[in-house]
Amino acid sequence: MEFINNWISGYDINPPLDKYLSVTLTIIFVTVVCVIANFITKQIVIRIITRILKRHNYKWGNILLERKVFRKLSHIVPAIIIFRFADTYPSYQDLIEKAAITYVIIVSLSVINSLLNVINDIYQTYEISKSRPIKGYIQVAKIVILTLGVILVIATLIGESPLILLSGFGALSAVFMLVFKDSILGLVAGVQLSSNDMVRVGDWIEMPKYGADGDIIDISLNTVKVQNWDKTITTIPSYALISDSFKNWRGMQTSGGRRIKRALFFDTTSIQFCSEEMIERFKHIQLLTDYINERGKEIEVFNKRMHINREIPVNGRALTNIGVFRAYVTNYLKHHSGINQDMTLMVRQLAPTENGIPLEVYAFTNDVNWSFYESVQSDIFDHLFAVAPEFGLRIFQNPTGNDLKGVVERITHKNELRKQED
Repeated sequence: MEFINNWISGYDINPPLDKYLSVTLTIIFVTVVCVIANFITKQIVIRIITRILKRHNYKWGNILLERKVFRKLSHIVPAIIIFRFADTYPSYQDLIEKAAITYVIIVSLSVINSLLNVINDIYQTYEISKSRPIKGYIQVAKIVILTLGVILVIATLIGESPLILLSGFGALSAVFMLVFKDSILGLVAGVQLSSNDMVRVGDWIEMPKYGADGDIIDISLNTVKVQNWDKTITTIPSYALISDSFKNWRGMQTSGGRRIKRALFFDTTSIQFCSEEMIERFKHIQLLTDYINERGKEIEVFNKRMHINREIPVNGRALTNIGVFRAYVTNYLKHHSGINQDMTLMVRQLAPTENGIPLEVYAFTNDVNWSFYESVQSDIFDHLFAVAPEFGLRIFQNPTGNDLKGVVERITHKNELRKQED
C-alpha cells in the first residue's frame, strides 16, 4: 500500500483522487494476487498431486479426487492472502479479518464434510461394511462438526469466545432434543441394528406396514432405503426397525435353500383302495417299483399273521392310490436335481377342507436365486398335475363354464333320446 501511494504521488494527482486511486489499485493488486495464487494451486499443485495419486493407483487417492477434497482445500489460499493484506485498510481491518476467517471456517467445514464422505467410501470397499455400516455415525459426526462450525462463525462475527456460546447451549438442550429428535432416535436405532446385526445393506426384508418388500440399498442415520421388487424405493425410519416387526430373508439367502410349500387339492371321491390291476401297473413305474414290492410284502405278511379276511377290502391293511401317489412324489423329489437333499423334504397330507384333501409338498431348492426357485417349483407341479390322473386321482377345482356347459349338453342329449323313444 505504501509503495503504491509513493508511486501515485509522483504523478502530482489531486489528493482526494490520489487516495481513491491508491485504494482501487491496491484492491486490484490483491485480487490479481489471489487469482494467481488460486490458479497456481488448482492448475499446478493439484495437478501434480492428481498425477502422483493416479500413478500409484491408490484406492483412497482416487476417492479423494472424486470427492474434490484438494480442490475445495485450494479455496483457503485466497482467504489467507486477503487476511494478510487486511492491515492495508486500518479502518476496515477488523471487518476484513472476520470475513476472511469466516470464509476459511466455511471452506474448512466443506473439506471436513468431504473427508468424512471419503472415510465412508473407503470403508464401504471392505466386506465388513455390509454388516457394520458407519454411515449413521458419519452423519452424526457431520452434525456435530457443523454445529461447532456455526458456533465458531457466530463467535467470530460478534467477536466473542466460542466457549461463551457453548455455555448457553445447556439452556437450549430441550430445543435441540426437539429439533434433532429423529436424528437421536436414528442414532440409537443404528447402534442397536449394528450391534445386533439385524439388517445389512443387501438384505431382503419385508415390512408390510410401510409397503416395503425388497433389498436394502442404504442405511443412514434417519432412514433405511428399500428397493422393492417393482423397482420403487420405500424409505423407512431407522427407529421403526426397532419398534416394529419385520421379516429378514437373510437366513434363507445364506442357508443355500429356498422353501417350497405348496399343496395339491384332491377330490375326496377319487380316493380308493388299489386294485390288483393298479398295483401291477404301479410296479412298472420306476420310482415306485421298490416301494410297491417292499410295501406289498409288508402288508401281505401282516394280514397273514393277523388272519385277515381280504375278501372284504376294509379288512386289514391295503394300499390306497393317494398313499402310493404320496410315495411317488417323495421319491420324485429325492431324485430331482433342483432339490436340496440335505434340508427338510416331505410330502404330507393336511386336514380335509371344503376344497378337498390337500397334499402338501415341503422341500427346499438347492439355489436361492428367485428365477431358479420359481422354475423348479413350476416344473415340479407341472409334473404332479399331469401325473395325478395315472393314480386315479382328480385334482379339485370349482366348476367352470365348460363343466356347466357339459352338464347342459348331457341333459339336452338325454331329453332328445327320451323324445325319440316316446
